Amino acid sequence: MTDLIALDRTAVEESLRVLRAARAGDWDRPSPCAGWTLRDLVAHMTAQHHGFAAAARGSGADRTYWIAPDPGSDPLKTYEESVRHVLAAFAEETDERAAGVLERGFTLPEIGGTFTGRVAVGFHLLDYVVHALDVATTIGVGVDLPRPVAEAALEVARRVPKDPGRRGPGAAFAPALPTPEDASPLEEILALLGRQTGAAHS
Repeated sequence: MTDLIALDRTAVEESLRVLRAARAGDWDRPSPCAGWTLRDLVAHMTAQHHGFAAAARGSGADRTYWIAPDPGSDPLKTYEESVRHVLAAFAEETDERAAGVLERGFTLPEIGGTFTGRVAVGFHLLDYVVHALDVATTIGVGVDLPRPVAEAALEVARRVPKDPGRRGPGAAFAPALPTPEDASPLEEILALLGRQTGAAHS
């Protein structure tokens, strides 16, 4: 976790690389996220980038930043723009006008509270490791996430509360599944979050 922002950037860039493999007929395919097509999933991913970017700059409490945009006829372009936006916001760690990104307070209304930047960027990292896998599963391609990225995301996944009140219908995660003894970091992440492990390719 020594360079969390760089690890997060790698996960985000991999989500974009995988998404660029999508073809016109893929956008209406069902994704691993129940009830969401690939188009819906990417709209969510786009909104999260804008929300986290706003949080990094002190405006996370404004829920308008977290609303999924209309991707129009080019959801890939819309997503590419959101990637540039969030990576630029997170790269402001050395901005002398404010505390470094990892030391700032991030207000995340969808999670419910204000967190240190280090915790918040960890959430974002885990989200985009999993969503890169979601996109890859939807369109039938593999992912290429370096082991340090997967291991950092796994550290975050292991801290996700497991109590029933925070799992199941209406919650962000399903109840955790058994983790195979020989599971890779990606497979363990998916199991901890209640996801099937068939999407993990590396």
